[in-house]
Amino acid sequence: MSAFWTGDLEKTISDAHGVAAPLIGSPHLSAWLQGYHADAPVSSNMGSQDLPLQRWMKFKEAFSPKFVVDALASMPHTPRRCVDPFGGSGTTALTCSFLGIDSVSIEVNPFLADLIEAKLKPPSAFELSASYAAVLERARSCDCDTEAHIRRLPSSFCEPSAPNASQRECRFLFWREALTRIIALKVAVESCENEHSKRLLRVLLGSILVPASNVVVNGKGRRYRGRWSKRRIWASDVDRLFSESVERAARDLGAFGRRSRASATVLRGDSRMLAPGIGPFDCAIFSPPYPNSFDYTDVYNLELWVLGYLEDAAANRALRRSTVRSHVQVSFDEPLLEPSGLLQATVERLKGARPNLWDSRIPEMVLGYFEDMAVIMSALHAQITPGGRVVTVIGDSQYAGVQVDVAAIIREQSEAIGFSTVSTRAIRSMRSSPQHGGFHDLAETCLVLERG
Repeated sequence: MSAFWTGDLEKTISDAHGVAAPLIGSPHLSAWLQGYHADAPVSSNMGSQDLPLQRWMKFKEAFSPKFVVDALASMPHTPRRCVDPFGGSGTTALTCSFLGIDSVSIEVNPFLADLIEAKLKPPSAFELSASYAAVLERARSCDCDTEAHIRRLPSSFCEPSAPNASQRECRFLFWREALTRIIALKVAVESCENEHSKRLLRVLLGSILVPASNVVVNGKGRRYRGRWSKRRIWASDVDRLFSESVERAARDLGAFGRRSRASATVLRGDSRMLAPGIGPFDCAIFSPPYPNSFDYTDVYNLELWVLGYLEDAAANRALRRSTVRSHVQVSFDEPLLEPSGLLQATVERLKGARPNLWDSRIPEMVLGYFEDMAVIMSALHAQITPGGRVVTVIGDSQYAGVQVDVAAIIREQSEAIGFSTVSTRAIRSMRSSPQHGGFHDLAETCLVLERG
């Protein structure tokens, strides 16, 4: 029997009409999904980069809307309320809104929480355009102290104002003229009276920060562009990028802005704290961070700092500590979980390999990760209705030759909690880090659980 996500796009669209809630599901779903690139992996957002609303912010770490539709269509009963404890770019919630299914998303990253809410509760195209015109007018006459805003940022964010001989070769993220213009626009956006327009314009301004910077960002952080010092970005370039972003969003809102009357709730904060209070639901579709020693907040470092979500280093540390323990970039509390089964064997192997690990804290990080996931899975089990299903996409990790079979460990933990396993299937293989050979030897797995 083939996996539920392997059907072609036309089958997905046909199935979606069977899942959509009567009177609430959007008639625009077919048109929306037609822009999906079906040759991309369903567990990646790569095929959705050109979809209206999804294209507002480039986001790699997500599964596709096709996967969400296929998952919903595979369930024995049409869900009425769907949960995503790791909201990310809001793919689960947005797809549910097209289908007329209520959703609850939890997201710890405040910029991404704004992105989700902007998609689910957008202004009209007219409201966005009117607010944008007012922002431009205010930004032209901005009398804010831009230097004070720049001083609040880490020193690497801005071109030195008067570089001396020792600074001439230094690297920085933004040219001063570009960053000054971005700050003027940011201050103008924050004075918008329409809250929906303010949120979306903040997101759209965030979406141009990487193109306006001297770096590129991928799933493993950022790196400087080739010949970045010759690629000067001016205020006019910032204006052009922002204008293009707003125009694109206005077109999307004209076509898809008013989709459904389904309820969509976005909870901002730590999933470990918020998941126990989400209330009854009948399905969950999500992909948690993988225990790969990567701090996912780093991907959005530019947006978090420049847009004012982070005021200082203490706020940055607090945000990192609010994430699942998938990394070692900040000190976390020591895990209290007593491991058993496959987790115990894995942690013991990691401890034995500690001399060869690039960070000695990795065994405790892995244990802490599964302690966090056990908390979240327990909260889901306590609130999901009988017969409800959890669909999660999970990736393996590897350290010093020790394989961490994440899906198998979470399956073992979930069955101990009370879930039964419906299926566990590999979606694709992922490349390990260069120090482990860079081979495609890490599995990305779809785990489907059910509460009896």
